[in-house]
Formats: sequence, C-alpha cells, structure tokens
Amino acid sequence: MQEVYEFLKKVGTYYLATVEEDQPRVRPFGTIDLFEDHLYIQTGRSKKVADQLKDNPRIEICAFDGAKWLRVSAQAVLDNRLEPQQHMLEAYPALKAMYTPGDGNTEVYYLKNAVATFSSFTEAPRTVRF
Repeated sequence: MQEVYEFLKKVGTYYLATVEEDQPRVRPFGTIDLFEDHLYIQTGRSKKVADQLKDNPRIEICAFDGAKWLRVSAQAVLDNRLEPQQHMLEAYPALKAMYTPGDGNTEVYYLKNAVATFSSFTEAPRTVRF
C-alpha cells in the first residue's frame, strides 16, 4: 500500500473511473492520503462522482509517471468520520478554501479489497493487494 501511495503522490494527477448506470466515467483526481492503514481519496458530496460511488462503489485508478503505469481496482468505502477528513485536508491545504471537515460536502473514501498492478514496457507486471 505504501508503494501505491508514493506512486500516486509522485504523479500528482491520476484518473479515477466510476460507472454511471451502464456508462464508464473517468476524471482526473489529485488527492491521495494514507491514514490508519488505509489509502483514501477525497471528493465533494455535491459532485456527480459522489453519486456514482454511492450507486456503485467499484472503481479503478490509473496513473502514469512517464515510464511505469499503475492500475488499481478497489471498492471505495465512504468514511464519514471527521478524523480522516481532517487528515486529508491537512495533506492538501489548498482544498481548505472549498472543504471543511464535517461540512456535509467533504467526503473521503478508503480503498478496500484493492488490487494494484505496476506495469511498464520493460518489466513484467507486478501486483500487490491491500
């Protein structure tokens, strides 16, 4: 999990895929946090992605650092506690202009049953689970 966190943190922007009815939806994301032995992402309750996660919590993340890419399949589990919201916003202080822990809009999700595969054109794929 640490290696996945470090990769996503390093690339800065990754792409999160969800499903809306029967249509895949992909958008750039930039939040990743390690808290209480879970990997977390963050969004706003007012965004469509929050509705998509509620209806179908299965996600995929894809990121590329110029040489290697990472794919993560997981279930996104909503964590309504203030502590992970606070931790996320401390990691991303620029978000404090839009989000406040407990504001009813800040949502953080941890990744459950994650399967992460590191790939490149020069090495065999390597998979980690957490």
